[in-house]
Amino acid sequence: MTVIVVEAERTYPVILTKSWINEIKTSLEGRTRVAVIVSESYSPDLSEFSNLDSDIHIFKVPDGEGAKNIMTLSNVWNWLGAAGFTRTDLIVGIGGGAITDLAGFAAASWLRGLDWVAVPTSLAGMVDASVGGKTGINSDYGKNLIGAFHSPSAVIIDTQFLKTLSDRDIAAGMAEVIKCGFIVDPEILELARNHSIASLRENSADITELIRRAITVKANVVSSDFKESFAREALNYGHTLGHAVEIYSKYQLRHGEAVSIGLVYAAELAAARGLITTAELDLHRTILSAFKLPTTFERDAWQKLAPLLALDKKARGNTIRFIALSGIGSTIRLEDLTSDELDAAYERICS
Repeated sequence: MTVIVVEAERTYPVILTKSWINEIKTSLEGRTRVAVIVSESYSPDLSEFSNLDSDIHIFKVPDGEGAKNIMTLSNVWNWLGAAGFTRTDLIVGIGGGAITDLAGFAAASWLRGLDWVAVPTSLAGMVDASVGGKTGINSDYGKNLIGAFHSPSAVIIDTQFLKTLSDRDIAAGMAEVIKCGFIVDPEILELARNHSIASLRENSADITELIRRAITVKANVVSSDFKESFAREALNYGHTLGHAVEIYSKYQLRHGEAVSIGLVYAAELAAARGLITTAELDLHRTILSAFKLPTTFERDAWQKLAPLLALDKKARGNTIRFIALSGIGSTIRLEDLTSDELDAAYERICS
């Protein structure tokens, strides 16, 4: 077992284990009611909880990004109210990043804040969504525009869940891992570039190490800047265009797939300004492509994607801000990009 500590508005552990059931029992002690939020396609075996004193309520919500809307959240609120949840009760989100985002926001908003525990079951959820205290739902105008900062009391990561994931989901999660390598920890890139999806599946030690390193990057950044005043924005590398691509695709693309495209786009912006070398730009394409992640997008989509950039959470007034590299492991903000620069960079990632 490995424990990584995050210090935000509360201090909480991120626990890497091979038995999430055993770890979560500690969180359930003394709780009268526990709401377990899961997707409709996944029902965890909670039979081991039968000898506990807590009253367990299982709430099933739509799969993936389909869960992150006001209608689903309203249903969760109604369930919590009907079951009589109080401030000493607990919410547990078990699933991918969309489920933990929703569960966390339900916890943040019900009675102005319940404790909650994240049990991410996807690689992307393990290294990104569940850590950091960002909770929320989507709006018709953009992704994650409605939400709150509300840290969990614990994050429990069981690497056994990785065995159940498709190659596509492993790849999508690796986009977030690789992002952490580019912005802070180049050792992640060195380890990842020696693998494909198939070889990573066969090497539990390396995938566990990649998860540990990625979480450590996020934990350190979040601990220094919980509410995204400055340093935490680095974690959004690749996300400005990535979120726009997700919306454009109506979430048919995985989050990590869209971020992969966004990473290459941001690297093109930086390379055009001479902030990174051609070799560093090429490394983006090489390492992402090795995991079968997309690095290009539809030429005809730009007319609709460009306006969506203004809805990014990092935008200030009429200024679109991008996180860019000034070298491997070093990030800066780009706030003075012209429309010509944005257009030209997109032209270079067109399929």
